[in-house]
Amino acid sequence: MKNREEVVKEMQAVVEQMRLDDIEENPDCENEFFTCAACGDTKPLAGSVHYGQNYRLCNDCVLLAEVGFELGQIKNVEELIDAMEDKRLEADCEFLRQEQKRLEN
Repeated sequence: MKNREEVVKEMQAVVEQMRLDDIEENPDCENEFFTCAACGDTKPLAGSVHYGQNYRLCNDCVLLAEVGFELGQIKNVEELIDAMEDKRLEADCEFLRQEQKRLEN
């Protein structure tokens, strides 16, 4: 069985290759954005993955999900999304702060 470090290195390479493959297939996807279901950040489509019918994860969160699956830390993507609720709330709060600043100027 692979140790944690081996799994992380392997998955980093796989996820990066997915991103590069997406860009090679469709260069525009690097400049097309969506809101990640896990972290709540606005991220490029390049390297993102659609899990099931409801969740698109950014490349960074795909890495977290796949490492979690491989190490048996999570069973499904919903577990990752639930675990990252605080991160999404922080992203929402930051957006609201920036919007408030914009409106004040």
